[in-house]
Amino acid sequence: MDFRKGIQKRKRLDKLFTLVGLLATLVGVITLMALMIDLAWDGTARLNWNFFTAFPSRFPDKAGILSAWVGTTVIMIVTALAAVPMGVAAGIYLEEYAPKNTLTTLIEINIANLAGVPSIVYGLMALGLFVYKMNLGTSVITAGLTLALLILPIVIMATREAIRTIPSSIREAAFAVGATKWQLIRHHILPYSAGGILTGVIIGLSRAIGESAPLITIGALTFIAFLPTSPLTGTFPYISFEWLKSPYTALPIQAFNWVSRPQKAFHLNAAAAGLTLMGMTLAMNGVAIWIRYRFRKRIKW
Repeated sequence: MDFRKGIQKRKRLDKLFTLVGLLATLVGVITLMALMIDLAWDGTARLNWNFFTAFPSRFPDKAGILSAWVGTTVIMIVTALAAVPMGVAAGIYLEEYAPKNTLTTLIEINIANLAGVPSIVYGLMALGLFVYKMNLGTSVITAGLTLALLILPIVIMATREAIRTIPSSIREAAFAVGATKWQLIRHHILPYSAGGILTGVIIGLSRAIGESAPLITIGALTFIAFLPTSPLTGTFPYISFEWLKSPYTALPIQAFNWVSRPQKAFHLNAAAAGLTLMGMTLAMNGVAIWIRYRFRKRIKW
């Protein structure tokens, strides 16, 4: 009799936990939906061709986000080019090559802690390192490297977690036929874990694209009426890196600037910029889901 009461009690606790979990999920979903609806209510009317192709202006009906979304795009390119190779290489080393000792454990703990450090701290560090010590100035490359440092721990941890999902039988089979460690990584570990790694990279970039505190700290401008220099030239070698030295702004900074103004019309512009930023973030997450689906289809074990 007591045994049956115990089972019923555990079933009630199970249902209670299910209800609590559902409520916790709904809080996040409803909050996000309310935010999206509020942004769409205020900003949809401003989403037109001129808004995306015009520079910022002191007249709210003529102001656009051309320099902001172009700046965000080029900063994300620099961030990805800097963070992905370093993060993936570090993750592979820590998971496949690094000896299991105190030093490795200390490094792993620090990487995990760095993922939770406030973004303003990265901005202050970048201000001292990139702007003052390396004299890179308030440029696109400074902003990209700053955000690369911000998401580097995320990329490293995502790489390690993706590698850990590969069955040990894959490694044993590769070593059994005489493969070296690098051959195992190149032909098996990286292809099989690419979906998880790319998903982690996109999640990291999705966080970086919405950051404004570190960019403001290193001197991002709020009003730019020009675009970075084109990376393509008409003379040999036809490629220029001058755009890396250009001043910049970004969508979060532009939206923050408009919100801080008293005029209601600028607040509508900020809502439209927020909607654009959300659209870019959702598009990146959509790409991550598609990539993960494509890579999972190729895995057959």
